[in-house]
Amino acid sequence: MPSALPDGDAAPPDGALPEPALRGLGQRPFGVYVHVPFCATRCGYCDFNTYTAADLATSSASPTSWLAAVRQELTLAAEVLGTPPPAETVFVGGGTPSLLGATGLAEVLTAVRDTVGLTADAEVTTESNPESTSPEFFEAIRAAGYTRVSLGMQSAAPHVLAVLDRTHTPGRATAAAREARQAGFDHVNLDLIYGTPGEREEDLTRSLDAVLETGVDHVSAYALIVEEGTALARRIARGTLPAPDDDVLADRYEQVDRVLSAAGLHWYEVSNWATEPKAWCRHNLTYWTGADWWGVGPGAHSHVGGVRWWNVKHPARYAAILAQGNSPAAARESLTPADRHLERVMLQLRLADGLPLDILTPEVQEEAREAAEEGLLDKPALAGVNGKFGRCILTLKGRLLADAVVRRLT
Repeated sequence: MPSALPDGDAAPPDGALPEPALRGLGQRPFGVYVHVPFCATRCGYCDFNTYTAADLATSSASPTSWLAAVRQELTLAAEVLGTPPPAETVFVGGGTPSLLGATGLAEVLTAVRDTVGLTADAEVTTESNPESTSPEFFEAIRAAGYTRVSLGMQSAAPHVLAVLDRTHTPGRATAAAREARQAGFDHVNLDLIYGTPGEREEDLTRSLDAVLETGVDHVSAYALIVEEGTALARRIARGTLPAPDDDVLADRYEQVDRVLSAAGLHWYEVSNWATEPKAWCRHNLTYWTGADWWGVGPGAHSHVGGVRWWNVKHPARYAAILAQGNSPAAARESLTPADRHLERVMLQLRLADGLPLDILTPEVQEEAREAAEEGLLDKPALAGVNGKFGRCILTLKGRLLADAVVRRLT
C-alpha cells in the first residue's frame, strides 16, 4: 500500500507560488522529477506510490492518460514559473518507467524539452526494471537524449530476491547494465538492498562482485526498511520472517563500503558510491543541497524557493484535475528559516563534503567537537585549515549513526 501524503496548507487551484519563492529562480540548480506510477507487480517491501494493472482495472487511469496529464502539468509549471530556467537535470522514476517503453520515455523527455527546456549538458536519468529492458531499448532511449540509467538489482542471490518479491532473474540486472554501457551510456547505476532477512555475508559478497564485474560507475546501496502496510511488514508481524537486525545492517554497510572503496568507488553520500565526481547523480544532489525542482506526476513532491508541495496520489484523480485546468497539488507548506536550517543539516551532513561548521550556533559547534572526539566526525576536517572554519564530515562510524549525529547538531 502506498504511504500517506503529509498534511499541509491548501494549495491554490492555479498552482501559483508566492513572489518570494520565485526570487533567485535560475540562480539555484533546477531539476524536473517525473513520477511513473505503473508497475507490473508490487514488490513486498515497497510503499511507493505505484499501481499494477489490477489496481487500476476499475479506473480510467492508463499510461496514455498519465502522459497527457504529465504534458499538462509541465505546461502549468512553465506558466507558474514565468520564464522557467531550463532543467539541468531530469529524473524519471517510479514505479517502473521502463514499462513505458523507449517510445514513451522519449515522449516524456520531449514534453520536458518543449515546456521548461533543457540545458545543453543536462543529466537525464531513467530508472528501469531489468526485465523490461533490452539492447534495443537502451539504444533508443540514448538516441532520445537520456544520459544515465539506474537499474534495480537489489541482490544477486535468488533467495534474497524471493523474499523481496522481485521478479527479475539474478543475472538479468548485470546483463542490463552491460547492455546500457554498450549502447553508449557512460553513467549507469545499480541499486542494492542489504539486510534482507535470510541474506548472508556471502550473499552480499556475491552481489558486490557481480556489480563490480559490470564496470558501472555508480552504486546505490540501501538498508532494508520495513515500511508499515507492506507485504513484508505483514510477514514480519506474523512471525514468518525475522525483522532486520541493526547490528547485521551495520556489518553489511561496512562490507559494502569496504568492497566498493577498494574497487575505486568512493562514497559521496551515505548510501551512494561513484568512481569520480562526474559520475555523481546531479539530480539527487539537487535534493540534498536544497535546490529547486518540480515534481511531475501522481504523488510527486516539488520544492521551489522554500515552498514545498505534493500532488494527489491516484493517477485517475491526478489526470482529472489537470484536465479541468487546475493544479494537481494536494497541499503545500512554506518552510521557515528554522525549517530550512534543520533540513540543511539533515541532508548536507549526509554528503562526503559535509556541512560548514560556521552555520551552527556556538553551542552546537561545541557539540560537533564532542562528536569528533567520539569518532563520529572527522577531526582534521572539523579543525579547518589556516584558521578557517572547518566542516562537519561523517566518519565511517558517523555514517552508521548519521541520524543520531543529525539530532545532536540540531
